[in-house]
Amino acid sequence: MSTLPTDRMRELYGLWSELWRGDFGHAHEILDPDFVVHQARPDGSDSEAMKGPARLLPEIEQTMAAFGDIAITVDVGPIIQGDLIAARWTMRAHYTGGLDHATAPVGTAIAFSGHDILRVSGGRFVEYWTCTDVLAGLAQLGAVSGPNGPARP
Repeated sequence: MSTLPTDRMRELYGLWSELWRGDFGHAHEILDPDFVVHQARPDGSDSEAMKGPARLLPEIEQTMAAFGDIAITVDVGPIIQGDLIAARWTMRAHYTGGLDHATAPVGTAIAFSGHDILRVSGGRFVEYWTCTDVLAGLAQLGAVSGPNGPARP
């Protein structure tokens, strides 16, 4: 269990949110060197194979390369219980290009949601469970067919 006060846990979550807005200035301060991501990956790769900031930061950079005008809002939370922080968020952005199979024009507005659970130990994030509606985003870009976007021709 975390011995950190709730306000420090909220502060950590605020710094976490800044990572996803492109500010990596606190990454090594808030991410443990053995930080582990637990995530169902669309390509089937092992999300736990690489650890620490080197696992997460390139993924954030890839997101930022494909989207501009990124706005992330926290819809629920952060909810703090012991050493865990949970939140539901929505990302809104404009497509800037470069995703395989996307047929949407550059500039297409998209929105998708997800939720995260983060575990804190020693004042840093050590584990991250995420569930993101990647399919909704890909469908809006025409990369997959579905109820949230156009079917491929």
